Amino acid sequence: MADIDNKEQAELDPADMEDVEEVEEEEMGEDVNSKARQLTVQMMQNPEILAALQERLDGLVGSPSGYMESLPKVVKRRVNALKNLQVKCAHIEAKFYEEVHELERKYAALYQPLFDKRSDIVKASYEPTDEECEWKTAEEEELTEEMKEKAKVEEEKKDDEKEDPKGIPEFWLTVFKNVDLLSDMLQEHDEPILKHLQDIKVKFSDPGQPMSFSLEFHFEPNDFFTNSVLTKTYKMRSEPDDSDPFSFDGPEIMGCTGCTIDWTKGKNVTLKTIKKKQKHKGRGTVRTVTKTVPNDSLFNFFTPPEVPETGELDEDSEAILAADFEIGHFIRERIVPRAVLYFTGEAIEDDDDDYDEEGEEADDEEGEEEADEENDPDYDPKKDANPPAECKQQ
Repeated sequence: MADIDNKEQAELDPADMEDVEEVEEEEMGEDVNSKARQLTVQMMQNPEILAALQERLDGLVGSPSGYMESLPKVVKRRVNALKNLQVKCAHIEAKFYEEVHELERKYAALYQPLFDKRSDIVKASYEPTDEECEWKTAEEEELTEEMKEKAKVEEEKKDDEKEDPKGIPEFWLTVFKNVDLLSDMLQEHDEPILKHLQDIKVKFSDPGQPMSFSLEFHFEPNDFFTNSVLTKTYKMRSEPDDSDPFSFDGPEIMGCTGCTIDWTKGKNVTLKTIKKKQKHKGRGTVRTVTKTVPNDSLFNFFTPPEVPETGELDEDSEAILAADFEIGHFIRERIVPRAVLYFTGEAIEDDDDDYDEEGEEADDEEGEEEADEENDPDYDPKKDANPPAECKQQ
């Protein structure tokens, strides 16, 4: 059999042999390209590689390009003129945000009577009228009159079986527990205290004063601390930095200050007592030492890290302040204006819908990628059947 194969190979024309070699080289090249494409797809699914790539791209932002360096001197001169115009635009934008802040202050005064009435209802100092309580849901509109009457009787029966609660119990505690950003800070030992929280108010800085806003947490008398109000103030800047005017993108929080909480003895949830055993090096005797150490608590929110005059912070402090600024901004922009919707969960559903839309877009993109792969003549589904473990999506 081997002799026959050798004979057939010997009978092949030299030109045919060259064609065979070229076909083999093309197939090898296509195979290499296919593997390269698959490797690229796998790498782009690896979050660590994506993070490293993003970090590299961030480092390139603001760095001069080779194109700019290649421009004639007279063109560079004109580009500098455009940059000066851009700086003037940034200063006009700063004025715009100052006026927005003035509008916020103006409309905050219009909102406040409504928020005060909300607080009165929550803490049971005001009982709303039947007209104020009338609210039709979409489900109720679809019910027949007979079904509505039956549902009303059932509801009244349940109310008769329960004690009459005052106001809306645990209103703000429920809001905090419903919002991931806030519930992440909330500890079990914080919950009994938050049951006494009656209102959160936003106060803006006075006209002519540096831009800032304060969050006021109003508590009813309780066994944990003597303060009736706990405050957190955020200082803001709304002007371009002379050293980097192009980075201006509206008001930014520059720092924050908390307040001193006058804890009742033995009730400070921001501290905990631990016992440690220490062994004497010489005698070998063991003693138990009691130490007071910081404890995780929502109320650490009122003692943020101090920003030194140099403005330099360690990584941990920077991370804490970044999270603090995000929380303060979220409470001001979303929680206080829409508290009842976070209490019922409706605002959370709206937030989830936003994420679902992004997810659907991502799914569509993945579908397009799959379709592209199916249309690719070089695509081999068997090769994608078992991707490397580190590339599998979690």
